[in-house]
Order: sequence, then structure tokens, then C-alpha cells
Amino acid sequence: MRKLSIVGAGSMAEALISGIIANGLINKQNIWVTNRSDRERLSSLQKKYGICATYDKAELFRDADAVILAMKPKDAVAGLAKILPYLPKNTLVISVLAGLAITSIEKMAGRELAVVRAMPNTSAAIGKSATGLAFNSHVTDEQALLAKKLFETVGLAAFVEESQLDAVTGLSGSGPAYIYYLVEAMENSASEIGLESHLAKELIIQTLLGAAEMLRTSDKPSRQLRHEVTSPGGTTEAGIRILENRQVQASLIHCIKEATAQSKRLGRMLSEAGDGSSTSVVELRERSS
Repeated sequence: MRKLSIVGAGSMAEALISGIIANGLINKQNIWVTNRSDRERLSSLQKKYGICATYDKAELFRDADAVILAMKPKDAVAGLAKILPYLPKNTLVISVLAGLAITSIEKMAGRELAVVRAMPNTSAAIGKSATGLAFNSHVTDEQALLAKKLFETVGLAAFVEESQLDAVTGLSGSGPAYIYYLVEAMENSASEIGLESHLAKELIIQTLLGAAEMLRTSDKPSRQLRHEVTSPGGTTEAGIRILENRQVQASLIHCIKEATAQSKRLGRMLSEAGDGSSTSVVELRERSS
């Protein structure tokens, strides 16, 4: 791969930069990054990783094999309007912009593009993301494999249909927050049951690690694993009974469904904003050619 360009310099962009370099997928001197206006942030990434940074769009995209769109959602439409005219014809566009449909990106560009949508999560920062990937018909097998390899540097990556990406967002994209919410409740209970906070945190973390490893290595479904821990008349059964009485499982299901629905709503808003900008983007492209 000759060159990777990244638009956006936030935590997700840095996670990808770190993972890609650590895995030797691309030479660090072939990674280019830009953002809207935070020069100090770009300078920091340059010094930390030895990558290249620029605000010159022609320089940023020249000979780029792939471009990752990782700007903030609020900057997405305006940012895309400024950069799409500069994209080389055969460049792979990888979007981590939640909710923005592939067709909307193509409409804004005013031409056909090879586009991959990716939905990672914040665990990418430690190389443990779960990422869903979807792509359009213009993406070659080689480009699809490249996108998968890029996101495998920060965890697991799997291909899904684009129509499933909102569900991926609701389940695993927001998933870490659900786990932290449960851990928060477990931590809050510690003082009430007589455990010091630092000890409780260690016990909770190890419990999560152990349960995750059991799920990963066992062929048994989660329901069966739960039942194996739950002895009749025992402590676990007493605790689970409270969760069932309070309809905690039903609430979690509703939580994930609502997050999925919100992803769809945000996607429609972004798409409508993008559709409204499409004419000016085409004009920009024509003026720059």
C-alpha cells in the first residue's frame, strides 16, 4: 500500500494509526492525517507516531490508495463537501461516520466511489474493538480485504450488510457503555456489602475477563452457562431473581433496540443534510478539475 490518508485526528483516528503501525501494515511515513483546524493535535500525532500531517488537500490525497473519514459527526457533511472533490478516481473511501449511508457519500461526491462503511467501538484504543464492515459494488475484493486488514489491527472485524450496520452500532458500537454501566452498579454495591472499592474493582474485572473467556472458548450458549452457575436455592439464584423481577434483561433488550433506532434516525438526518449539499459538492469538484 502506497499511502493511507486519514481525515480527522480524534481518538478513533489515533487508535487506527497506532494499530496499523504496531502491526506493520503500512510504513508510518505513508500515513497522512489532517483535521479541521487543530494544528497542535496534528503536531502531537506527528511527533508520537512519525506520520505526515498537512492541511493541503491536494497533497493529502495525492496517490492515496485509501482514505479514512474519521471526523466528528457534526463536521461530517461540511467536511465531506470540502474533501470529496480532491479524491483520486480509484481511491477506496472508508467511512467511520455513524449513520451516513454509502449512497449519501456517493451523492455528495457526484460520482461513483468505492466505499466501505465501518462501525468500530472505543475498545479500538486498546486493540480490542468489534468492527462491522459493509461495502458497495464498486469495492474490489482486494480493497475489501485491505479494509478488513486495517480494522483487524484494532480488534475483530467482520463483514455485514449495510442494512445491518445500525444494529451493529446498537449492539457492539455502544456495547462498551452498557458493560461500563453494569460495572458501575457492581462498584456502587461494593461499599454497601462491605468491600473496599479497589478490591471490588479487581474482582469485577477478573470476573468479566473470566466470563468473556468462557463465552469465547465454550460451545455452550450463554443461557446454559448462566444456569450452570445458578444452583437451586443458592446465592446466584437469589440475585438473578431480583434481576428478573426488575425486568433487567427486557430493559437491556429495549436499550439496544432504542440505540439501533437512534442510529437510523441520525443516519436519516445526515443523509438529508448530505443530499442538500450534493449540488455544491459537484460544482466544487468541477472547479478543481
